[in-house]
Amino acid sequence: MVINRPPTVMTIAGSDSGGGAGIQADLKTFPALGVFGTSTLTAITAQNTIAVSAVHEIPTDIITAQIDAVLTDIGADAVKTGMLSSTAIIEAVAEAVQRHRVPILVVDPVMVAKSGDRLLRQEAIGAMRSVLLPLATVVTPNIPEAEELTGITVANDADARRVAQAIVDMGASSVVVKGGHRDGPPTDLFFDGDEFHEFTTKRIPTVNTHGTGCTFASAIASYLAHGEPVAIAISRAKDYVTEAIRASYSIGSGHGPLHHFYAFWK
Repeated sequence: MVINRPPTVMTIAGSDSGGGAGIQADLKTFPALGVFGTSTLTAITAQNTIAVSAVHEIPTDIITAQIDAVLTDIGADAVKTGMLSSTAIIEAVAEAVQRHRVPILVVDPVMVAKSGDRLLRQEAIGAMRSVLLPLATVVTPNIPEAEELTGITVANDADARRVAQAIVDMGASSVVVKGGHRDGPPTDLFFDGDEFHEFTTKRIPTVNTHGTGCTFASAIASYLAHGEPVAIAISRAKDYVTEAIRASYSIGSGHGPLHHFYAFWK
């Protein structure tokens, strides 16, 4: 019996011991959306729904070895990056992505955990801007991340368009500025260098939002690996995350996880 090979997507990100975000969220998203997921670990975090209590960065030679091992054998139709906490890690990942000629790169510029703990060193923001963003098919910052990347404060729709333009000007092919941190409906702004598009939905009243950014970026990478155009991949990813939040359940006493498998079990 021959089974058709599914698309493959690699996540390059940190581990969340609480299982809600990072590598764990990515590896739940991939099979839920019909792709085979592989991973490269960049950091180990001691983390739960309340706080990040410790971080151990993986040496860059081990990060590179993980990427090489997977891409020389399994390959990847798309790659998604998450927590890259230092300049050295960003540079190692960028070098490997270029060397392996990764066709699709989704960059989630993770800076701060849901608990408020910092996951990207301040000195590494410049490397994120100049080394990694120019390789990106899509960049998926939330409002605080977009502000740090560009130095522009987002207070209104015009500001959101300015930061989107600024990120594309850094070399990214496109950007989706997530609107969850703004008041009102969570409207995401997509810009491909030519046109702006908005994707919106009703805000769901819940604290179970741990891992939404990781899941969103992984869902975009998954749909791109299936061959969807970027705007459609973003729209479908937003629908997936919205339903995963709607079906979420309470784990721990802080921000609980999404229900990545809501379509398969209740």
